[in-house]
Amino acid sequence: MDRPLVCVGALVWDKGGRVLLVRTTKWRGLWGVPGGKVEWGETLLDAVTREFREEVGLELRDVLYAQTQESVLSPEFHRPAHMLLVDFFASTDGHEVTPNEEIEEWAWVPLSGALDYPLNGVTRTLVELALRRGEQ
Repeated sequence: MDRPLVCVGALVWDKGGRVLLVRTTKWRGLWGVPGGKVEWGETLLDAVTREFREEVGLELRDVLYAQTQESVLSPEFHRPAHMLLVDFFASTDGHEVTPNEEIEEWAWVPLSGALDYPLNGVTRTLVELALRRGEQ
């Protein structure tokens, strides 16, 4: 029987106060944040740290829980999926992105400019939350 996938993602600030957005192969050309599936026996914190390292080659610090969302059969995603998405806010000391095969393009942008990108719906919700909270 199919079950929802537990996934993690992080909106991450660099030392200059910009956030990292990525365009991946999985969201039909839309922009989002690095993240992915939680592996068996892995904590959410370990998963988001690993996924960020694997996808963009950067280390996270000051990881803070942001919210949980559901994505049920979203037409934005490249295949039918039911995902439980656990989102975090975090920082990184690095800036040089080393993309894996999933990352097609990336940009460091001011949080206030993130909504100018064609974001997938779950990332738009995360960015709007950060803006409401006045995250820097």
